[in-house]
Amino acid sequence: MKSAPSHAERIENAIAGNKAAQHFFIASWQRSMMLHRLDPEQPRSPERLSDPELRQARERVAPLIRIASDMLDRLYLAVGGMGCCVLLSDANGILLDRRGAAADETTFDKWGLGAGAIWSEVSEGTNGIGTCIAEERALTIHKDQHFHSKNTLLSCTAAPVFDQTGKLLAIIDVSSCRADLTESFSRLISLAVIDAARSIETEYFRYNFSVSRILLATPQNEMSSVPVSRQSPALIAVDQDDLVIGATRSARTLYGLRDKDLARPLPLSTLYGLEVDEARDYQLVGRRTIQNALARSGGNVTAAARALGINRATLHRKIKRLKLDA
Repeated sequence: MKSAPSHAERIENAIAGNKAAQHFFIASWQRSMMLHRLDPEQPRSPERLSDPELRQARERVAPLIRIASDMLDRLYLAVGGMGCCVLLSDANGILLDRRGAAADETTFDKWGLGAGAIWSEVSEGTNGIGTCIAEERALTIHKDQHFHSKNTLLSCTAAPVFDQTGKLLAIIDVSSCRADLTESFSRLISLAVIDAARSIETEYFRYNFSVSRILLATPQNEMSSVPVSRQSPALIAVDQDDLVIGATRSARTLYGLRDKDLARPLPLSTLYGLEVDEARDYQLVGRRTIQNALARSGGNVTAAARALGINRATLHRKIKRLKLDA
């Protein structure tokens, strides 16, 4: 009776059969073998940074680690009881932080799921973190979808976190080596991982634009100044003059924004595709400013002029021109 093919043979057959277009993980297998020159039967553990190198890696993204901490805790509360660990890596696949049960620490360390380990696709072939970096999208690498035979008992679900410029910043991953973890259950975990990644991305955007007004963008090109929610990561940051100064990756995609678009003053109105009557707007601003000054002074023109930094006669002329006499 013919024996079942080994994991390495399955990979070689899939690549030779030109099935990369059918499954993203086979495309990753192809990159791992043909581009990165990795061996599926390589038994070594993942590469690991030295302690000084790990400190430097963490310092480079210190705000991210601080912002992500609470969300990692919450995510672990949701999945930790199922024997999973929660991992945070940078855009190079370096594990920066982990949440897991104390009783499982030895097991996770044995699998190379500890701070300082490098899980890039270049280093470890097809895996949750590394392939998420390569694809820049949420995905699950379930057991024998991994490239290395030594990793085929792992199930890894990962989602990307993008920075305030739309560039890849980090990866959130939930990994488990439980034998009874099914693909269907991994899909449920994926929802929690994606939600955590969006929350971290939103908070990181707000951190970088902490003195700006944050607007929520929608596919209908409608915006409202509302509290940012983790279900809505398409965000725009505007300054006090309603000039767009920042946009999340989703908002950039939604409005076709590029780095060069945000490198110069960009009126918020341009995102609506609306023509603006500058003269009318200037007049409205003038009316509003004078009316507010008069209201604060209780109708005292002299006091209002003093607050506006102009003389009384000038204010009287503006009041007459704007027909505010009444």
